[in-house]
Amino acid sequence: MNAVRSVIVVGAGAMGRTWLDTIARRSDLHVSAVVDVVEGAARSAVEERGWDAPVFSTADGALSAVHADMLLNVTIPEAHLAVSSAALRAGVPVLSEKPVTPTVAEALQLADLSESTGVLLVTSQSRRFSPGISTFRDALQARGGAGQLDTRFFQNPRFGGFRDRMDHPLLVDMAIHSFDQARFLLDEDPESVYCEEFAPSWSWFDGGAAAEAIFRFPSGARFSYSGSWCADGLVTSWNGDWRGSAPDGTVTWDGEAEVVAQGRDDDPAAVPLGPAPDGEGLDAALAEFVAALDGGPVPSGEVHLNVWSLAMVEAAVQSADRGERIVLADVFDAARRDASAR
Repeated sequence: MNAVRSVIVVGAGAMGRTWLDTIARRSDLHVSAVVDVVEGAARSAVEERGWDAPVFSTADGALSAVHADMLLNVTIPEAHLAVSSAALRAGVPVLSEKPVTPTVAEALQLADLSESTGVLLVTSQSRRFSPGISTFRDALQARGGAGQLDTRFFQNPRFGGFRDRMDHPLLVDMAIHSFDQARFLLDEDPESVYCEEFAPSWSWFDGGAAAEAIFRFPSGARFSYSGSWCADGLVTSWNGDWRGSAPDGTVTWDGEAEVVAQGRDDDPAAVPLGPAPDGEGLDAALAEFVAALDGGPVPSGEVHLNVWSLAMVEAAVQSADRGERIVLADVFDAARRDASAR
C-alpha cells in the first residue's frame, strides 16, 4: 500500500472544484493546499467541503509553504506555463488541464524543462478514457484499423464570458478533444491538415464557431472533423458522433455507449462495451497519472506526446487563417525557433 500523497490544486473555479471532488474520491490522495488568484475562491472551495487545507494566492507561495507530491494545474491556459514551470523546478510532478499551454512553442519549453528536471508533466485529455471510445478503437483494430475516420460534433452552448469573444472558439477551446481522440484511435500522429473555419449567420460567437478539417496521417489514413458550437437542434454527444472505415468493415460510435460494427457480409451488430477498471473521464486520467508515479507506464498525455494534439489545433487555425494546407513539421520547426528565442 502506497503512502497518501499530498496534492496542491491550483485553480478553484468550476473545473478546479470538480478536480477537488475527484481527488476526494481516492483514499491515497490528500489535498494539502488550494490556490487561486481570485480573493476568497480558494477559501470558499475548501470551506464548502469541510476541509482545513491552507489556501494561497500563488502557486509559488503554496510550493514554498507546504509539502506536495504532485500538483494539479487547473488555471486558465495563459497561466499554465508559469504554474507548471514553478512546480517542475520545485521537483513536483504536474497533472495539467488541457491545453498544456496556449502555444506549441510554450509546450516545447515545458517539455524541455520536464526532461531536464526529470519531473513528470502530463496533460489530462480525459475524453480518451471511456468504455465507449476504447471499445470503438478495439473494434476498428480488429477489422484492420481505420483508414478513414470522421467525427461530427454539433453542440449549442451559451457560455457567455470569454469564449463568446474568442477569435477561434471551437478550434482552440474544444476541438483539441476530438483531435486527441483521433490520435488515440489511429495510433499515429498527423502530417498535415486543411481547415476552413466560419461563422454561421445565426452564431452568437464573435469568432468562427464552426469548422471543417481534414488531417492526413503517415499511413495514408484521413481524419475529417466537422463541428459547430452554434447548432441548435439534434445535437451530438459532447464526444462527437464517430465513424471509422477499415479493411474488414465499418464501426460507428455515438460518443456515449453505443458501438455498432458491420462487415462486408454481416448484419450490423452492437459491440458490448469493455470494462473500465479505473472509471472514466477525470477519475481515469488521475488514476493513470498516479500509476505512473508508482512506476507504471508513461501516461498517454505526457507532455512530449500530448504536444501533438496541441499542434493539430495550431495547424488547423493556421490553415483556416491562410486558406492553405499546413504541414505539422513546419509548425514544430517554427515553434522550436520561437521556444529557443525565449
